[in-house]
Parts: sequence; C-alpha cells; structure tokens
Amino acid sequence: MFSIVNAARDISRLREIYVVLVRHGFGEIVSRLRAQRPARPRDPERRDSVTPPSSVRGDSLVPPGEPDFIPAEELTRGEDERSRISTAERIRLVAQDLGPSFIKLGQLLSTRPDVIPAEILMELKKLQDDVPPEPFDKLRPQIEKCLGGPIEDVFERVDERPLAAASIGQVHRAWLKSEGGSIPVAIKIQRPGVEQIVLRDLDLLHLLAALIERAIPESRIYSPRGLVDQFDRAISSELDFRVEAENAGRFARDNAHDPSVVFPKVYKQASGKYVLTLEFLGGRKVYDAIAAGFEGPMLARRALGVVIKQIMEDGFFHADPHPGNILILGTPTEPVFAMLDLGMAGRLSPELRDKTLDLMVAAVRRDHVGVADAMYEIGVPTRKVDMRAYRSDVSLLADKYLGLPLGDIKLSALIRDIIQGATRHGLEVPPDFLLVAKALMTIEGVAKEIFPEMDVIEEARPYFLDLLRKRYSPQRIGFEVWRGVEKLSNAAYAMPGQLGEVLDDLRMGRLSVRAVDPQLPRIVDRLGRRLLAGLVVATFVFSGTWLMVTDRFMWLGLLLLVFGLCVLMGHVLLDLRRG
Repeated sequence: MFSIVNAARDISRLREIYVVLVRHGFGEIVSRLRAQRPARPRDPERRDSVTPPSSVRGDSLVPPGEPDFIPAEELTRGEDERSRISTAERIRLVAQDLGPSFIKLGQLLSTRPDVIPAEILMELKKLQDDVPPEPFDKLRPQIEKCLGGPIEDVFERVDERPLAAASIGQVHRAWLKSEGGSIPVAIKIQRPGVEQIVLRDLDLLHLLAALIERAIPESRIYSPRGLVDQFDRAISSELDFRVEAENAGRFARDNAHDPSVVFPKVYKQASGKYVLTLEFLGGRKVYDAIAAGFEGPMLARRALGVVIKQIMEDGFFHADPHPGNILILGTPTEPVFAMLDLGMAGRLSPELRDKTLDLMVAAVRRDHVGVADAMYEIGVPTRKVDMRAYRSDVSLLADKYLGLPLGDIKLSALIRDIIQGATRHGLEVPPDFLLVAKALMTIEGVAKEIFPEMDVIEEARPYFLDLLRKRYSPQRIGFEVWRGVEKLSNAAYAMPGQLGEVLDDLRMGRLSVRAVDPQLPRIVDRLGRRLLAGLVVATFVFSGTWLMVTDRFMWLGLLLLVFGLCVLMGHVLLDLRRG
C-alpha cells in the first residue's frame, strides 16, 4: 500500500518537473528523456508496475500516461519564453518553480565555476529561498517533539512572529528559562515535512541525473551525477541542525582570541535535529550599519581579513558569508562581525592550505608559471596533463588578468577562469577548494558593494605574505624537520622486525612475488577469441574437404569450405581493424 502511495506521489512530482521544463522552453530535453521510454507499456498485472520511481531503472523514468500529458498551452508558453529570455535565466526560473530542493541545488551549482558556464553562474547566484512564513501553530508540534516536552517547560516566552523565513526553516525570537532569569535567544525551526520532501526529490534527482547522462551524452561534461552526489551531501548536512551546532562551537573555539568576530552561542539543552536555539545577537545588517555611521572601507577590509584568516590559518571557514549572514556589532571605530547560518562550512587540510597559499601568492606576484604549478598541485589529474599546453593557457590568462592594474582585477573572475582552465586540461578540483573559491567570491562581492574602490588583491597581499613568512619561520621549519626525523626513527625501529618476518616467510616457503600486468586480461581474451576462431575455421575446412573427397555430398562440402574461408577472412579483417 505504501509503495503504491509513494509511486503515485513520485509520478506526480515527475509530471510537475517535466511540465515546468516545457513551460520554460526545455521541451527538447523532455523529448530526449522520453525517448528512453520502453517501446511497450509495463503490464499492469506485474508486481513492478507499482514500483516507485526511486527504485526503478533509469530507462523507465518517464511519467506513465499518454504521450501528450503536457498541456498544449504549456508547449506554446515554453516556445514563447525560449524566444524572449536567455537560457541562463530560464534555468533559474525552473529552479524557482520547482521549490526548495531545486533552489538549494541551484545555489550549490553557483559554487561550481569549474563546470557551470559563467552566464548561468551569474543567474544561479540570484536564487533566493525566501518564502512566506509558516504559522507558528504548525511549528509548535515540531519543537515539542524535538525537545521532548511542552514549549513552556523550556522557554519563558516565544514570539510567534518570525524574524526570518526560508524554504527549510524559519527563525523566531524567544526567551530561554534559566536559574538566573530568562535569556534572549533565537530559535531556528525546521519546517514540518521538509525533510521528506527533500529526500523524495533527492531520489528523483539521482535518477534524473543518470537518465540525463544516458539520453544527452553532451551533458556528461558537467557530470550531472557527480553534482547531485555533492548536493546530496550538502543538503543532508543542512537538514540536521546538530551539524550547525557543532560548526558554531568550532568557530567559537578557533576565534576565541579575535575580538573582531563573534559567533552565536548554542544552547544544547534546547536544541536537536530539527530545532536549534542560539544566542540572540541584536546587531545591524551591513547596509544598515553603514547608514548608522559605520565606515564602508573599514568594514570591507576587516571582513576580508576575517575570511582569509578562517581559510588560511584555521582551515575551517564560513562558506557563504553573504550580507544576510553577517551582523555588525560594536562601535563605528571598533566594529565586530557576527556570523550567522553556520550550516555550510568548509574545511582545508594543512597540505591544501599550503597549496592554496602558493596559488594566491603567485597571483599576487603575477607569476603565471607559479599559478599553473600551484593549480596542478591542488587538482587531481583525471588523465595525462599536457603541461606545455596547460602553462600556455595559464599564460594567456595571466595576460588577461595579471597584466591589468591591481585595482582592475576581479578576484572572482580570476579564480573562476583558473578553475575552468584546470578542468579543461583534465584536473579535477577538490570540493573543499571550490568552497574556498565561493567564500572569496562572495566576500569580494560584499566588499565591492560597500567600498567600490577597494583593491581586493592589494588588500589581501599583506595577509598572504605574512602567512608565507609564518610558513618558513624557524619554528615551523624546526617542527617539520623534527616530524620527519620522528617518522624516520619509527621506520628504523620497525624495520628489523619487518625484515625478520620476510626472512621467516622465505625460509618456510611462504614468500611469493606476484607481477600484475594490466594488459593481461585483454591479451588473454584476444588469444581465446583467436583460438576459438581457429577451431571453428579448421572444423569447417576439414569437414568440407572430407565431404568433397567422398563425392557424395560435394555441394555441401563446398558450402562448408567456402563458409569456413569466409569466417577466416572476416576474423583476419576484424583483427587488422582492432590493431
């Protein structure tokens, strides 16, 4: 029964997806997807006829029904829209019409300059998931279920008017009960049922990605399945508020000695998977702070410094520092940044931090060879990389950007083109580095809005050069040398025992050496085909010759002989073609 209900819901959602695609002028894609439909409809008596789309094969992922299940008015509207607006804008409109899961997917794709063209990237950055707020009466059961009791047992009072509302959750102001009196807090509550909606859409997205790669081979350059896998990981973390609570604690520890940035404290006794209770920070939005007397240039410089410090020193950074996630506290002379919405955080290992620093320093120094080498170290080669051609492309990029006055260089465009160039030459860029690119692009956009004359690369130069000095400081070099000596010492200590085990295996006859030839399976398969063909040809030739000699079935013997010679000739031609 549940399978039938789920199937009906999923098929209805598929119909909606297809209708929205056609509505915005993507009828060709729908036609190519429908071309994967089996020639005959499935037997309604078969058990798999009620299998939900989340468990069927990709080639069956087409809403059942008549071929004209899309209304004619939608077809006409789609053609009109296709002629009026750009493809990039139509993609954004599709995401908006399909709801929260697809809006979040679009927001994630806006962080992938390695696979998404620039014009589509700019449109996807406009996606907003602001929605009408949910009535508080519908949120109350969610809060009480998560906290295990009535709201009145935990909170002194809850303001039913939301401070903010988004597709996944909304925020309300409240006062938490404590021994010393009530504490002003902000409660982030997940909308009821949103998790089930997102998980259902994830199943469909996985299957749609597989179907798109199969039906539209040219889409494979964008790796639809890889993008959906990344989105799956990102949205799963965002649906669990406990992840954001852990991130907030980590940020607070890493920035405990930096008075210019604060993070809201998490009250774990009033938090869970679907409810997050945070310290209420009554600051101003960035533009309101400037209107209240805060200086735009100071805010821009300090915001850039905060993000670079998180990325390059802590290796744990806010991946989405847009103006809506930043509040300004303090005074105009000593501003303090409060960073909110900590669900999307990036992590950089010390090794990747060093490679990223090499890339940034090479860009600041206008060293195109250094930029190419640093990006090669960051990426993971998926095929043999022609370094001469790669360096040549980076040299052209250097002429385009690094030859300009520093104030005219757009850091976001530089990073985007570097990543796309690396991808074209077979370098797969790690997702962690892509989040670095997103954070730097976002903070550059904020800085340029409040301080248009800001030279981002020049402002970042002291930070990068200071980090470079720290890397080669006597303390760090001494630590690296000591760590190397320690590893060498451990290896020398373990070597006698390991050598003894090898000698024991040799004495007992247990030691064997295997050499694996990756071409061996192909060679054996080819040899087997040749042997089989030889046996078949020999059988036909021998049988035909014998029948011709007996003079009884000469016509049959001649037929067998000719057939055997034809098989031999065909095999020889096929073998020559393979060679």
